[in-house]
Amino acid sequence: MNIVILDGYTLNPGDQDWAPIQKLGNVTIYDRSAKDEIVERAADAEILLVNKVVLASETLAQLPKVKYIGVMATGFNNIDIEAAQKHGITVTNVKAYGPASVAQQTFALLLAIVNRVETHSQSVSAGDWVTSPDFCYWKTPLTELADKTLGLIGLGDIGSQVAKIALAFGMKVIAYRKHPVPTEGVDMVSLGDIFRQSDVVSLHCPLTEETRHIINRESLSSMKPTAIILNTGRGPLIHEADLADALKNGTIAAAGLDVLSLEPPKADNPLLSAPNCVITPHVAWATFEARRRLLHMVADNLESFQNGNPCNVVS
Repeated sequence: MNIVILDGYTLNPGDQDWAPIQKLGNVTIYDRSAKDEIVERAADAEILLVNKVVLASETLAQLPKVKYIGVMATGFNNIDIEAAQKHGITVTNVKAYGPASVAQQTFALLLAIVNRVETHSQSVSAGDWVTSPDFCYWKTPLTELADKTLGLIGLGDIGSQVAKIALAFGMKVIAYRKHPVPTEGVDMVSLGDIFRQSDVVSLHCPLTEETRHIINRESLSSMKPTAIILNTGRGPLIHEADLADALKNGTIAAAGLDVLSLEPPKADNPLLSAPNCVITPHVAWATFEARRRLLHMVADNLESFQNGNPCNVVS
């Protein structure tokens, strides 16, 4: 089988081994593919593997040999699923390859806000400690997490992992989920209670029309002025202009974000200049270990399809 990987670089910039996939067919790998390169590169492919490359209806119509699209990620909104079904193309995705890594990044963002390690490290490197009249100093307020309330919106694989870490820090954990599931150490509450009670609100829900802009002017106004928003889920869960205004006006204290509504962002995204806003470039999933699991799970999906038992089908 001819297998074409259209954007392999983010999954494997050179530190992973493509062997689990290469053993399944004749593999051609492109680091990146522009929109006008897709049809030519995929013309002879029976199998397409993509991360964020958009495969729209008009593109799929020009690729009659394609029988399978393996999304090398969890989200698959870059694939026109209706068109794939029309052309008899099986589409699969990969779930639960990185809950530990995403939960780790969630707390990395939170700790960056409450401990300001980077700020103080840079201050020491600049010579501030050498010239300090005291044995210690701090440039910003420092906050202890114990006894603070973490509110989770979403309690799936990642949210549950975040809850475990929060409990280890001595935090109280509350959660909102559309279909509540009893979870040890976690109190299930209403969405309104999440906003009113939480010292930290962390987003781990899927992006749907119901959850789009779940963080907005109204929800932000109901939060504590000392509250922190974390988002390692999907960028459009947040109305970015509303959050930027809330940070500027002191409606809430801070935000830690690993995702934005458009990636890469445009230079005029208001959150890029908002105060007390820590942003990382969608790296929560990208630990070496998580990417290794992802690559092997992509291969497992493809092998299952080749054996006539496709799994993790989304089409």
